[in-house]
Amino acid sequence: SSTATDQIPNAMASEAAVDTPPPKAANVAVAKTAADAATSQSFRLFLLVLMVLQNSATVLVGRYTRASVSPEDSYVVNHLIVICEAAKFFLSCLLEYNATSGQLYKSMKENIFDRPVDALKIIIPSLLYLVQNSLLYVALSNLSAPLFQVTYQAKLLTTAVVSTIMLNRRYSFKQWICLSLLGVGVAIVVLGESGSKDKDAKAESAESKTDETADASDAEESAGDGKQNLFVGLVAVSIACLSSALAGVYFEKVLKKPTNEGGAARAPVSLWMRNIQMAFFSVCIGFIQYMGLKGDDAKKPFMHGFTAWVYVLVSLQAGGGLLVAAVIKYADNVLKGMATGVSVVFGSICAVFLFGTELSGQFFTGAALVLGSVYFFSNELPCKSAKTLETDKATEMKPLVLPK
Repeated sequence: SSTATDQIPNAMASEAAVDTPPPKAANVAVAKTAADAATSQSFRLFLLVLMVLQNSATVLVGRYTRASVSPEDSYVVNHLIVICEAAKFFLSCLLEYNATSGQLYKSMKENIFDRPVDALKIIIPSLLYLVQNSLLYVALSNLSAPLFQVTYQAKLLTTAVVSTIMLNRRYSFKQWICLSLLGVGVAIVVLGESGSKDKDAKAESAESKTDETADASDAEESAGDGKQNLFVGLVAVSIACLSSALAGVYFEKVLKKPTNEGGAARAPVSLWMRNIQMAFFSVCIGFIQYMGLKGDDAKKPFMHGFTAWVYVLVSLQAGGGLLVAAVIKYADNVLKGMATGVSVVFGSICAVFLFGTELSGQFFTGAALVLGSVYFFSNELPCKSAKTLETDKATEMKPLVLPK
């Protein structure tokens, strides 16, 4: 009987050993979770750095392609857009072909031909981007360049507001302040650059004009100013900001949210398939705009003025479109906007070495605001209290740079 009695606690001990996971296994699981989080944050940061570089390169190459040739030899912007979207469509097809192990047609059949209503969702952001681009021309025609640059920075705050409504995303008070300061900083940088250009242009024109010619030019400028409508310009830029925010956030929601099929949840369509759909609709819209071209642009043959540098610009634009979609999927639209703000500063610094652009104290003030806002948007303030830190844990945005 003593042997049977001794076996009872031994059996209980063995059961406890089976039910209780070893401490090392729990530590390994925690370490793996932390490593996955660090990898995710590092990947997001990598995407945003790539976007800063791509935006800066696109602006610099685009500026060179427009400034290095005469207006008669310059390409038509609509032609460039159509070719860029066609290249994006081709690249997306290649990436989807690789992701599906050669089953591109099957993927297109499942996600486009068999589900046309779901595919038509992507026409909404395409049309919103068309509205945005059209209204930007209206705004530029009715607002001065500095006023347009300042008001258009409201798209950062508009995107954040739309994200809170459509995606239930939350931001702390500090992050709202950073977004506001980021817009102010970008406006200061752009205004400083445009101001220096205006001074140089006025100095050059003053040297080449007689007094009579200058008076006639001033009369023409004042007459042109009289044609501008401030109210129409502000309404146009406001709707353009809202259209940009709605298009970006809607596309983010389509990329990240699962779709419903017969009441059952279905995994989200792949990133590259959504890009195929978006590029297809964009090409169609581009061709419609091409048919409606007027003036000198309508007289130029298709792809007129496409030099080697223009094809470099096409590559940057097409690759950038795919990069933007990846940033939206793995980060979000607000961080995309912040990366765009940083690219304005980075591009201006590059212009110093490439084009001899002079930087003023106004630029450095705006650059400090932009970079500081981007950093503190995703990282805690140095003097933050422990109580505030606990409150901010409820916000969705996580630091891009993890502490070591």
